[in-house]
Amino acid sequence: MVFAAVHNTSAGSAANTPADLPTAIRTLSRERNAVILAHYYQEDAIQDIADFIGDSLELSRKAASTDADVIVFCGVHFMAETAKILNPGKIVLLPDLNAGCSLADACPADAFAAFREQHPDHFVVSYINCSAAVKAQSDLICTSSNAVELVKKLPLDRPILFAPDQNLGRWVQAQSGRELSLWPGSCMVHESFSEQALLQLKLDHPDAEVLAHPECLPHLLDLADFIGSTSKLLLRAEDSDAQSLIVLTEPGILHQMQQRVPHKLLLPVPGADGCSCNACPYMRLNTLEKLWHCLLTMEPQITMDEQLRQRALTPIQRMLEMSA
Repeated sequence: MVFAAVHNTSAGSAANTPADLPTAIRTLSRERNAVILAHYYQEDAIQDIADFIGDSLELSRKAASTDADVIVFCGVHFMAETAKILNPGKIVLLPDLNAGCSLADACPADAFAAFREQHPDHFVVSYINCSAAVKAQSDLICTSSNAVELVKKLPLDRPILFAPDQNLGRWVQAQSGRELSLWPGSCMVHESFSEQALLQLKLDHPDAEVLAHPECLPHLLDLADFIGSTSKLLLRAEDSDAQSLIVLTEPGILHQMQQRVPHKLLLPVPGADGCSCNACPYMRLNTLEKLWHCLLTMEPQITMDEQLRQRALTPIQRMLEMSA
């Protein structure tokens, strides 16, 4: 992974780590006038201490509107990078700079530039799960929450290039009725779910509803009853009449889901061969200790070339305006 900045990411020695990390984090956050943003895929303890929890669209909106001096982004690098794009005058911290994204890594900016050259007349829609350098080459950014809605708004006479997630792209194509030229990327987590395990769960719980994220493989989406972004899956869990829910996305969402529907049975789909590869290893690099340490030292910070930031800002602003 090549990131915009490299700083010390050590979390401090165990000897000087506070015994009560949540209290220490809240104290430092107040002193720094900081806001702690967390994605639904973060570990439970980080979700519990965050000022705001959301999916990529919700977090982008929060980052754009915050009056805090410091943004601590408990997520992955492209998310913190997006916060910096929207807030050049604020300090943006990421507890662990190694918290990357397999999907963003699978779309290097130079290779993407070559791909765009093969489609010179295309309008470029990029999923927010990409680097600032790829955003800067895009006409519009989207999230899984708004991708279908945004693509439907584009001129019918303009061909569309969609990157970097081909599974999300295929789903958007089916839902919007628009033909998309797809960059061949995918999320390592959402490609890991076991079809055999899903079928067994459906057999064992015939009344359960299957909720799936559109980054999953098409043959798994075919088995789902409801497909949507993390925030839409949470809303569906509340609205569904089903008392059992089979969940096809990163299991970090189950913490919030269980709080909203404590009376329902939640059944995560495991990875192939029962592995825990359905949990994003990058998201889980952030810990309470690293969160405390980054507030203490104000590192690691996200920095960015100003020209790159301005180019990446334009398609993000267009997304926020079109999604208002």
